[in-house]
Amino acid sequence: MKNFITGFIITLAFTSIAMAKYTVGHFEPPFWWTGMKYSELQLLVYGPNISDLKPVINYPGVTLKEVIRVQSPNYLFINIQIHEDALPGSFSIDFKSLARTEVSHIYTLYERENNSAERAGFNNTDVIYLITPDRFANGNPGNDTIRGYGDKLDRSDPQARHGGDLQGVIDHLDYISDMGFTSIWLNPVLENRMPRTSYHGYAITDFYQVDPRYGSNEDYKNLGKLCREKGIKLIMDMVMNHCGSQHWWMKDMPQEDWINFSGKYVGTNHLRSSVQDPYAPSSEKELFHTGWFVTAMPDMNQKNELMAAYLIQNSIWWIEYAHLQGIRHDTHSYPDKDFMSDWSCAILSEYPNFNIVGEEWSPNPAIVSYWQRGKVNPDGYTSCMPSMMDFPTQFTLVEGLNEPESWGKGFIKMYEMLANDFLYANPFSLVIFPDNHDISRFYTQVNENLDLFKMGLAYILTMRGIPQIYYGMEILMSNPGTDAHGVIRSDFPGGWKNDPVNAFTGGGLSKEQSEIKDYLKTLLNWRKNKGCVHEGKLLHYNPLNGIYVYFRFNKEQTVMVILNKNQESKKLETDRFREVVKGKTTGTDVVGGNIFDLSNLMVPARSALILELN
Repeated sequence: MKNFITGFIITLAFTSIAMAKYTVGHFEPPFWWTGMKYSELQLLVYGPNISDLKPVINYPGVTLKEVIRVQSPNYLFINIQIHEDALPGSFSIDFKSLARTEVSHIYTLYERENNSAERAGFNNTDVIYLITPDRFANGNPGNDTIRGYGDKLDRSDPQARHGGDLQGVIDHLDYISDMGFTSIWLNPVLENRMPRTSYHGYAITDFYQVDPRYGSNEDYKNLGKLCREKGIKLIMDMVMNHCGSQHWWMKDMPQEDWINFSGKYVGTNHLRSSVQDPYAPSSEKELFHTGWFVTAMPDMNQKNELMAAYLIQNSIWWIEYAHLQGIRHDTHSYPDKDFMSDWSCAILSEYPNFNIVGEEWSPNPAIVSYWQRGKVNPDGYTSCMPSMMDFPTQFTLVEGLNEPESWGKGFIKMYEMLANDFLYANPFSLVIFPDNHDISRFYTQVNENLDLFKMGLAYILTMRGIPQIYYGMEILMSNPGTDAHGVIRSDFPGGWKNDPVNAFTGGGLSKEQSEIKDYLKTLLNWRKNKGCVHEGKLLHYNPLNGIYVYFRFNKEQTVMVILNKNQESKKLETDRFREVVKGKTTGTDVVGGNIFDLSNLMVPARSALILELN
């Protein structure tokens, strides 16, 4: 009897080992929803020798259409159709050998939220607050250090982790709302399991997982829910061009062409102009799209159909899961441009009122405008991108404010750049900004001149487009003497326990910081209800004698904006503005509340005057 029991145990052990031969390590996307337009789903399955097996699905309304085996035996790509009559529920996907089911995976279809497809994206009524999460607020010190993640907490090191997280953002949503912001864009929060400088978030190592040092997927979903309750729109920062070198698939790629240049580093030439250059050789055009940014960020091959489907599905999954109301897309022109058209159109097909803004870091509006929806391009390229980041306006704003007024310099540069709006299909949909996470703080760019700083804020918040403000601008955060990104992205004071200054409450702020915080808060909350600034017409006049004047107006409201760079107050003759003024006699300053007589208009020195005409 003893020998029988021993033999049975040995047999059972060997059977367990045999059954454990096949396991599922990654299954992506982890779940889906019924009622989606994107109903032909590609499932990526990863596990040792999983391609030996045949997947079987038996669930009403779900059809297994195709099984794709690739170079690596450890992948299966399963294409399924989710029919209109499919009901929410869970079902087993069985992976079978000839003899038996070797391993099973439970997959779930959730019921889609009511009116999910009709959600509104961020738009001209909004002002976006850009946050680098690691540097904003530490809401949960318990996730500061996670076992197995090498980039450790060290607030004294600008390149290390500082501990900010999703809970820190959640804890200060009331602050963001009270300031007057209506949308937030977080730099990427997905896993960056990189050995160094992972805080920035752009070297993603798992496209379906929030980095645990920021929190969990549930935390991110909860952030989206709380944002909606407070009338704030959540914008996710996404990257289609590259992943992190420590992404789990880099050790075992499905196919040799999954990553450009077979996974070996070849740098991009960064020639954004080559996309439209009629004289550029095809080799330089190709290298722009296929070359890597840096060795730590492998360049994904969007021409690979499996990769393309993976990325599109991932974007739609996050929109639905976290109820996003916008995407900011990093390095928009670098991926394969035909894929970027397919990607943007797939998202807008699923969510017609959604918004996506792309980053094309060029001072040339002819380069930026190429990518926007509705643009008629000479090469026939079309896109569904509603918005682009307006770098040309940012460049000329800084030049226009800093330069002394003379022929071809100063305000005229801002005027001339705005005159280039004919290049865009919809300039009013562009996102405009004085700075962001990649460039010096605006206060530094204007040489810490408070008057010029306020002019820049007034311009951004009254100009056509959708304004974006970087966290810390409200308290004059700066980076004097360096353009190091870790310094530009310094910690927001008050986001950590025992910080000597608390910008959230105002405790410890200087007089100038408090002044700017109040100034920005006043403008943001004023702007919320100004239809003439959101979508009204724009008329600007040639800058004269150091003064630049433009108007935003509709049938109900007219706002006059006057930027005066002179060291003394100036009387402004308003006769040349009569086509807009139309008999109006006074204007009320939206910041100070003072009333100005338009027939004897004295503009204060070094000021931005925003007048509601009466």
